[in-house]
Amino acid sequence: MNILENFKDLFLDVWKDGVSGINISEIIIALAIFTFFLFLRGVFSKFVVKKLEKYVSKSTNGFDNSLVYSMEGPAKFFPIVLGFFISTSYLTVESGIVDVINRSLITILIFWTFHQVIEPFSAVVKLAGGLLSRDLINWIIKAIKVLILVLGFAAVLDLWGIKIGPIIAGLGLFGVAVALGAQDLFKNLISGILVLVERRFQVGDWIFVEGVIEGTVENIGFRSTVVRRFDKSLATIPNFQFAERAVINNSQITNRRINWIIGVEYRTTGEQLKNIKDQIENYIRGNKDFAVNDNAILSVKIDQFAASSIDIKLICFTKTKQYQEWMNVKDTLALEVKNIVEKNKVSFAFPSTSIYVEKN
Repeated sequence: MNILENFKDLFLDVWKDGVSGINISEIIIALAIFTFFLFLRGVFSKFVVKKLEKYVSKSTNGFDNSLVYSMEGPAKFFPIVLGFFISTSYLTVESGIVDVINRSLITILIFWTFHQVIEPFSAVVKLAGGLLSRDLINWIIKAIKVLILVLGFAAVLDLWGIKIGPIIAGLGLFGVAVALGAQDLFKNLISGILVLVERRFQVGDWIFVEGVIEGTVENIGFRSTVVRRFDKSLATIPNFQFAERAVINNSQITNRRINWIIGVEYRTTGEQLKNIKDQIENYIRGNKDFAVNDNAILSVKIDQFAASSIDIKLICFTKTKQYQEWMNVKDTLALEVKNIVEKNKVSFAFPSTSIYVEKN
């Protein structure tokens, strides 16, 4: 009986002392509370969040959709933070380490929420932004997100007694060494910022840089820009190329130009030349596909007496900016010019050489 009494006393002592002086009953209660909050998190995630996502998906407003989707992670993390705090409050343990863990979890929750909420609010800024381009706003958003992560990480380290001052100083010295060997990286970074601030081009624009690239911009990064060439290949161009060279943005044109030289034979009379010019000009003026105003000139003039032809220079602008439509208008105009020339009984000139044979 003494053995059983001793075992009972030992068992009760162990139950009372538990782990590191924490009562086993308190541990069981704390685990039960934390498990309940984990279950609550699952229910909240499955029913509340999903129902809310389904509800906002019916809305035409993109802000509330983006806000709900971005806050899904922090919302699921909140019951864990709350459950850990309530469960540890039942433990008779030194508050130091538990307090640090609770503070760390809350800090992570706060900075995670700030990080996630940036995206939906950035959508509103993009819609209302007139001073900054969308790509520059995207850059600023990425920089803010990185800054929030760095500040959150530093705050957690500080809670655990890790001083970030010496780390920053060490990183500063390391950064100087890296900067000396990564001048091209910073050159491209600054060039990319200048490109976005000056709005030289945006994603989707058709650009041409002589001797470098021609194609459609797909992405503007911190170091380089991705351009899809017209043969469908993908090119990655360092940003300094766009800062140091002239960039022609074909997507920003107001009207597309047609600039032709129409060469006719030298046997063409002055009256025929005048008729051809007048009829071409009248056709263009009467056609709704062409822009004829102070900002879009129309000129059909004799340009020069070339080696094998009398050249008529035609300059006009179409109303459309779309490449395929512009090609269709050009095609129709070319057929009409040919009809006008032939109707006036004139032939197009081509490079030729006349040889005269002299007999004695």
